[in-house]
Amino acid sequence: MRKFAPILCLALALLMCASFASAESADNSLELVKEAGKLILGFDASFPPMGYTQDDGSFAGFDLDVAAEVVKLLGVELELQPIDWSAKDLELNVSRSIDCIWNGFTITEERRETVNYSIPYLGNAQVLVIRADAGYETLADLAGKPLGLQAGSSAVDALADAPEFAATLSDVAEFGDYMVALLDLEQGGVDAVLMDTVVANYYITEKGANLSILGEALVPEQFGIGFRKEDIALTDAVNAALIELKANGTLGEISTKWFGSDITIVPAE
Repeated sequence: MRKFAPILCLALALLMCASFASAESADNSLELVKEAGKLILGFDASFPPMGYTQDDGSFAGFDLDVAAEVVKLLGVELELQPIDWSAKDLELNVSRSIDCIWNGFTITEERRETVNYSIPYLGNAQVLVIRADAGYETLADLAGKPLGLQAGSSAVDALADAPEFAATLSDVAEFGDYMVALLDLEQGGVDAVLMDTVVANYYITEKGANLSILGEALVPEQFGIGFRKEDIALTDAVNAALIELKANGTLGEISTKWFGSDITIVPAE
């Protein structure tokens, strides 16, 4: 019986390799996008400056500008699909109504379980936005105060990873989007909003809001594009496009347009 053990092991190994090769060859994600002639991008239409609705009803944003350049390199059109951010995983993996989640999508280990991320393209952090005249300087100053954040956002995960700070808060209110949360902050409904620093800085500058960012942040983060776990070919193609756009200066130009300088973290090669 022992004589057949090496042969059996070899057969199993060959079977596993064949199965792996079959799975790899079955990945036609890039081919399907090219056949459709478009990449359907899912985004939160109330998340400036990454992606949002302008006063005239059209969409704009840093991520959308970058995506428009990426699809040119892929040889397809860009279709923008606003989604409920709290239902983004369902849109991508269940209804499959979008090809990717691309809108200030923070990379987390928990999210890696359900999406295949692109390379990181922008640095970020979860910060606390407060009223400028509130007098708060540290996280401890928010003890006993209500906090707001966006449902389904990485702020929810960041707060869960800071249980000692969360325990000091009087309440945590979840909002459908950050714009509503910030309006509630300005009106005194909450005393702070936990959110992405890129979006917070843009909102304060563009709106001239009487808000500021607390000196103490929770966690540093990075933005990436989320694809279905099995869509490796499409992910690789977008990664290659991002690297090319970084190398030829296009990514830097788009970043300068929105942020005043090139703050992207994509490697140039």
